Amino acid sequence: MRVRVIAEYVTLIVFALGVVMLCFISINADASEETQAPVLLEIEVVSLNESEVTEDVSERAPDEEVEPLPVSSFPEIWGYVISGQEDRYRADMPISDIGFFGAEANIYGELIGVPNPRLLRNRGFTGRLHLVVVCSGQALSHAVLSPGPVRQKFTADLLAAAQAFDGLQIDFENVPARDGDIFRSFLADLRSGLGDKLFTIAIRALVRNSDPVYDYNRIKGMMDRMLVMAYDEHWSNSAPGPIASMAWCRSVASYALQNIGPEKLIMGLPFYGRTWGDITTNSAYIYSSIERIKAEQGIVDVQRDNDIPHFSYQTLVTINAYYEDERSIARRLDMYHSMGVRAVGFWRVGQESPLVWNQMKLED
Repeated sequence: MRVRVIAEYVTLIVFALGVVMLCFISINADASEETQAPVLLEIEVVSLNESEVTEDVSERAPDEEVEPLPVSSFPEIWGYVISGQEDRYRADMPISDIGFFGAEANIYGELIGVPNPRLLRNRGFTGRLHLVVVCSGQALSHAVLSPGPVRQKFTADLLAAAQAFDGLQIDFENVPARDGDIFRSFLADLRSGLGDKLFTIAIRALVRNSDPVYDYNRIKGMMDRMLVMAYDEHWSNSAPGPIASMAWCRSVASYALQNIGPEKLIMGLPFYGRTWGDITTNSAYIYSSIERIKAEQGIVDVQRDNDIPHFSYQTLVTINAYYEDERSIARRLDMYHSMGVRAVGFWRVGQESPLVWNQMKLED
C-alpha cells in the first residue's frame, strides 16, 4: 500500500512538471515570434568531401580513436606567395619552391610589379625562388606576344628581372586560340635567354588534348617544370560544385602524367573556396521586367527620388559554399602520391587551414 501511494505521488509530480514545461515553452515561443526578425539568408555550407563522409562524428564513442589523416611526402612542394603578403609565409612550412606573385604586363606591354626577393629571404626562406609573370586578357596577351618592338622589350626586361631569382614562371592564361604558335615562340625565346635558371609554366588542367594553345606535348620540351592548375573545376559563373573534386583531379593527374611525365609535372592544389547564390540580385532590367518583378513581389509602395521611381524588397537567398580543409587536402595529396606524382604546388599561401602543413613533408 505504501509503495502504491508513493508511486501515485511520483506520477502527480511528473505530470505537474510536464505542465510547467509546456507553459514555459509556449511562452518563450510567443516571445520569440514577437522579437525575432525573419531569417532572410539561408546558408548551406558543403565541405568538398561531404559526400564521402559516412561516419557521424558526433555519435562516436568518447574513447574511440579518430583515424589519423595521411601524411604524404614529395621531393618538391611549391607554394605561391603574393607580393605584399610575405608575412603569410613561415620558415617552418615544408616548401621547397616559392612562386613569387607577381610581375605583369601593363596596357602598354611593359613589365611592372616585379617583387623584391629579399622580402622572402629575410623571412627565412632558403629554397628556390621563382619570379611569376602574368598577362591578363586576350587583347593584351596578343599585343605582348606578337613579334615586334613591344615583345622584344618585354622579353628583355623579363630576362633581366629573372636574374635576381632562381627561376621564371609564365602564367599567361588568356592566350587567344589563334596565337598558339607565337606563344610557343615566346617561350622558346625565354628558354634560350634564361641559361641555367629554372623555367616553368602554370598551365590549365586538361583531361584530353583539346586546347591548341596549351598543348602539353608541344610545350613540355621547353620547360623544366609544368604546374597543372587542377582547380576551378567549378568557378564563379558555373553551377555550384567542388573547386577540385577527387574524381576530376584523378583524371587531370592521369592525363598530365602521361603527357608531361612525373619528372616535370607539378600538380596544383587549391587552398580556397567559393560560394554561389541561387539568385543574382545585381542586374539591369528593361521596363517590362521591372513591372514583372513588382507584380511577383507584390510591390505597391513605389517612392520617388527626385522624380526617379524607386522601391525595395527582401527575398530569400540560398548560399552554397564549397571549400578545402586539412582532410580534403590530405586525401588529395595521398591520391597524387599513390599515382606517382612527385611535386605539388598550392594556390596560395595564406588561404589555407593551418593544419594542412601537418599532412605533408619534404623528402630528404
